[in-house]
Amino acid sequence: MSVKIRLRRMGKKKQPFYRLVVADSRSPRDGRFIDIIGSYNPLTQPAEVKVDEEKALDWLKKGAQPSLTAKKILSQAGILAKNAASKEKTKENETDAE
Repeated sequence: MSVKIRLRRMGKKKQPFYRLVVADSRSPRDGRFIDIIGSYNPLTQPAEVKVDEEKALDWLKKGAQPSLTAKKILSQAGILAKNAASKEKTKENETDAE
């Protein structure tokens, strides 16, 4: 099962509000999801982004692949950089153990 981190559209017509969700890649955009890890409101200036950092890092470590838009949001929040740093740290620990 391939897991994706992507946006789910909420809100009224002409007033979009998005939730950052973890979902099976086969499920539809606004369909079934596994977990909610944040929200994104593009109508405010600047755009309002809230991300649960622990949940996002946990899902990225488990192998969830972010969509292009979700990747931008996660990188702006600094979560992708932390994930890359933790991967690098684990690689260093593995080479030290050998």
